Amino acid sequence: MASSFSCLFFLSLLSLIPLSFSQQTQISSEKQTLLQIKDDWGNPTALASWSNSTSSNYCNWTGITCSADGSVTELVLSNKGITGDVPSSISQLKSLSHLDLFNNEITGSFPQFLSNCPNLQYLDLSQNYFVGVLPSNIDQVLPNITNLYLSQNNFTGAIPTSIGKMTQLQSLWLDNNLFNGTMPRFISNLINLQQLTLAYNLFSPGYIPEEYGRLTKLTYLFMANANLEGEIPNSLTNLTQLELLDLSWNNLHGTIPPGVWIFSNLQYLYLHKSNLSGEITFVNRSLSAESLVEIDLSMNQLSGSIPESFGTLQNLSALYLSYNNLSGEIPKSIGLLPKLTDLRLFNNNLTGVLPPELGKYSPLQNLEVDYNMLSGEIPENICYNGAFSSLGASNNNLTGSIPKSLGQCPHLNNIQVNNNHLDGDVPAGLWKMQNLSTVIMNNNMLSGKLPSSLPWNLSRLEIENNRFSGDIPTSAVHLYVFKAGSNNFTGDIPPALIVGMPLLQNLDLSENSISGELPSSIGSLKSLSMLNLSHNNISGQIPVSIGSMLVLTTLDLSSNNLSGNIPSELGKLNFNFLNLSSNDLSGEIPSAIDSQAYDESFLGNLNLCSSISMNGVSRCRARNNSSGGISHGLRNLFIALGVILLVIIVMMVLCLMRDYQKRKDASDPAMWKLTSFQRLNFTENSIVHGMTEENLIGTGGAGWVYRVTIGNHAGEVVAVKRIYNKAKLDVKEEHQFESEVKILGSIRHSNIIRLLCCISSPDSKLLVYEYMKNGSLDRWLHEKRRVLVGPAEAPAMSLDWPTRLQIAIGAARGLCYMHHECETPIVHRDVKSSNILLDSEFKAKIADFGLARMLMKPGMPETVSAVAGSFGYMAPECAYTRKLNEKVDVYSFGVVLLELTTGREAHDGGNHGSLAEWAWWHIKEGSSIHTCIEKCIRESQYIDEIEVVFKLGIICTGTLPSTRPTMKDVLSILLKYDVFNQSTPQSENKKFVEYDASPLLETKNSDNSCNV
Repeated sequence: MASSFSCLFFLSLLSLIPLSFSQQTQISSEKQTLLQIKDDWGNPTALASWSNSTSSNYCNWTGITCSADGSVTELVLSNKGITGDVPSSISQLKSLSHLDLFNNEITGSFPQFLSNCPNLQYLDLSQNYFVGVLPSNIDQVLPNITNLYLSQNNFTGAIPTSIGKMTQLQSLWLDNNLFNGTMPRFISNLINLQQLTLAYNLFSPGYIPEEYGRLTKLTYLFMANANLEGEIPNSLTNLTQLELLDLSWNNLHGTIPPGVWIFSNLQYLYLHKSNLSGEITFVNRSLSAESLVEIDLSMNQLSGSIPESFGTLQNLSALYLSYNNLSGEIPKSIGLLPKLTDLRLFNNNLTGVLPPELGKYSPLQNLEVDYNMLSGEIPENICYNGAFSSLGASNNNLTGSIPKSLGQCPHLNNIQVNNNHLDGDVPAGLWKMQNLSTVIMNNNMLSGKLPSSLPWNLSRLEIENNRFSGDIPTSAVHLYVFKAGSNNFTGDIPPALIVGMPLLQNLDLSENSISGELPSSIGSLKSLSMLNLSHNNISGQIPVSIGSMLVLTTLDLSSNNLSGNIPSELGKLNFNFLNLSSNDLSGEIPSAIDSQAYDESFLGNLNLCSSISMNGVSRCRARNNSSGGISHGLRNLFIALGVILLVIIVMMVLCLMRDYQKRKDASDPAMWKLTSFQRLNFTENSIVHGMTEENLIGTGGAGWVYRVTIGNHAGEVVAVKRIYNKAKLDVKEEHQFESEVKILGSIRHSNIIRLLCCISSPDSKLLVYEYMKNGSLDRWLHEKRRVLVGPAEAPAMSLDWPTRLQIAIGAARGLCYMHHECETPIVHRDVKSSNILLDSEFKAKIADFGLARMLMKPGMPETVSAVAGSFGYMAPECAYTRKLNEKVDVYSFGVVLLELTTGREAHDGGNHGSLAEWAWWHIKEGSSIHTCIEKCIRESQYIDEIEVVFKLGIICTGTLPSTRPTMKDVLSILLKYDVFNQSTPQSENKKFVEYDASPLLETKNSDNSCNV
């Protein structure tokens, strides 16, 4: 008996040995496969835990999930920064059922070898850089797949019909790719489908397939910007399980099907910018979609009134109905909604009063009702729950006063109530709200006094045409625009204002009762471009320091009591508008501004005289010496001038002799040292001898630029930049030269100018670049195409929109590479249209890296020694901090986008200062963007794209760096409209890229490559 038992026990042990051996073999195989995958991907740092150590259990490695027998079943490597193609070694994981590679930088075509993973049910390749067409037999490649996410890649071609055979699919995400062809009707065969996204592709214009009404299990349907036409089919009302329906940004017509409003599970309804019309109606006049959280019907042609039933939606958080033709009153019941946070009704024909209970029963944050015909008062309890942050109610017929509750609203950052009939004192507490950034109250009857110190975050204060009184504030450290004309302010302009408001760009205190003299320190406001102090009682002389305000383009000091001479220093400024009329100025008008261009600028100054015939100003007469001879003092003056002239002649002779010697030395090749960064087919001698006067094509702040033809058989042309020839370069020039050589000598990108070599001698430095035949972008946008090319090569035409878009994309790619793909990020610091060069095919390349800086870490600020850049392009933070990061380039690039869309120059903002300020103001006034667009492209078929790029330019020029997108975000949006070499934007998560009129554009941070 015992012997029998021992035998059985021994046999049992023997039976376990093969099992244990097999299991150990499988474990070893899985581990080696994972290590192979890591190696194939170049050993990314995110997979550092994948180690060959014997003590390392691979089932505990990053992103790995195993079954009980040690088989790898899940591989989740989202957001790991992985690059390169998907390695075929993944297909050795035979038990793999879940593969998630979301949001990396993976390239290549669709990995067909995944057919070797028969258990694969979940595949997420979204937000990468996959290219090419999907396999025509994808149903056989992924026979058991239930969840397929391919969004936000560069897949092309038609969606394969075989997808219609994958009836087990529950989620199919194909949005934000380059798919073309017709809208895939065969998807209607996927009867188990719960989520379908086809948005932002290049489908041919077509209707929404009626057959999609069969997909009765759908909870998620995203078809925005899919080139849809026609009416919304009634068959979609069969999709009663929908939780999200997005058909926005299409060219639909007709009305909103009443059946949409019976979906009891519907939470998010986005139909904005879809050309829909008619009234909002319900089945049996009943709204059953009680789960609705967000409704966006903005930018359509809807008419009629806002349904009273909207006030019954207890879960409603956001209601957007702006830019329609809605009329009637706002239902009072909307003010009772318990979860309402955002209400946007601007640009309609609404009448009546604002619901008096708005804000009292909900955490209301934003209210925008601008451009209607509303009357009555602003609701008193609008900030009752303390969450309110933004009020837009301009251009209505509102009366009463500003509610006191807004003076106790800690999150308030924006209030725009201009062009109403408001009166009474503004609550004193309003000026204590530290988050307040924008106040626009002009054209009302408001009163009160401003505190000496305004909120630290305030950037724009516009209160013209009101009844404010008291002294002018002295402190607002982030204020850019201060317009307080036509009020009752008194006292003088305090010198403390100059120090306390260092960033001012626009100052208007006209038509008040300000007295005293102008502070002599006013010239310290170096960013000021518009100064209007007209119609006051200011006396004394015009400060000489105004002549040092080099960006000042508008100066109005008319109708005051100013006296004395006009400072000659004003001649240094380039005025778009100058008015010194109706004062008591005397003497001769300085020669630099004594011209017909200022014919109306000096009226009403009886003691002024001009050397020319000028309206309202007497002619200056020569004065004879009463002694009839030359005075002793005048004789001494002539003698002194003669001595000075003699010294100048001697110095010129010496300089000519030295220059001759330098030219002689320059012809000696032994005097020049060449350092190459590319393979060259020329010598320093051919470059030096080519720098002649007839080859000079431009000058800049650092030297001359020559067009030099190399003496080779191909007749190659290069551009040569010569740093000013001095005995020794000053520190600034030396630093710029070293910066350009260091950066351009170490980076390579098709959208960054190629530095071929550097040539130096004891007193000259040359930089040799590839030659860009079409010169700089500014010469094409602003009619300055002055012989950077020969006359025969410079066509007298304007750039069409596709060319402009390609230029924007090219420049964006170059900057994106500098910011995000260089091992050490680079900030250019002087991005502008004149530093974007164009080759013969109008391909854009970033140039002039003299001010560029390398950052220690991406996104981290770098300390610079001085303010640098060009007016109109410099980000606001350049004026108050020396710690700058990549966002200064984003701001400058935003200005370039505005130049491309408007044709205006960066400093051309009229009364608003810069182009960026002008564009911002235009949008906030609610004017049509169409009127901003340059005439030669205004009527093109691309007008929608042009308007989006215009809005993108405004977003890039946001006041705070943190609000600006990255260059990756900017590039993603531009690529969406690239009809020649399409790419798509990426996002950090599976959410939709939505657009609205306010905010202008929404986008997400992304980690996509800059070379898509």
